[in-house]
Amino acid sequence: GRHGVAILATREGLKFETTIESDCQPLWSPVKKLLDAGVEIHALRDLTRGGLTATLNEIAQAAKLSIRIEEAKVPVAEEVKGACEMLGLDPLGVANEGRFALFLPESQAEKALQILKGDPAASGSARVGTVLRGIPGRVTMLSVVGVERILDMPTGEQLPRIC
Repeated sequence: GRHGVAILATREGLKFETTIESDCQPLWSPVKKLLDAGVEIHALRDLTRGGLTATLNEIAQAAKLSIRIEEAKVPVAEEVKGACEMLGLDPLGVANEGRFALFLPESQAEKALQILKGDPAASGSARVGTVLRGIPGRVTMLSVVGVERILDMPTGEQLPRIC
């Protein structure tokens, strides 16, 4: 959510103890490395509109599959968590400009993660979830306290409206 929070702070003149910079960057380099390594990409999508939550819901609905992520594994910068907490926003629903969600066979997950971590544009990559046999189109998140909850598609106007 760094991009969304950075844009919102700039537009609204919000000041935080730390500067939150956009994560906007080209993603071709890490994607090309995955392709060159023969990684079988099932789906890949940037997290611009609606952040991770919207992206996962759209993919789950389109593919008619169930996805579960683990909150503790989702890399969210502390300054973004703090800003979102103050503003009443869910950081998983705030836009990113230099991040993507990648779906691939489980057998290739570690190989892909090593490739991504070796590229400066994707060095913070993490395996945050899995596709399950479950209710088609459902996305859930296992919280840091061990409670599983549904991650619904974000509603209302995207904050901030970027494009």
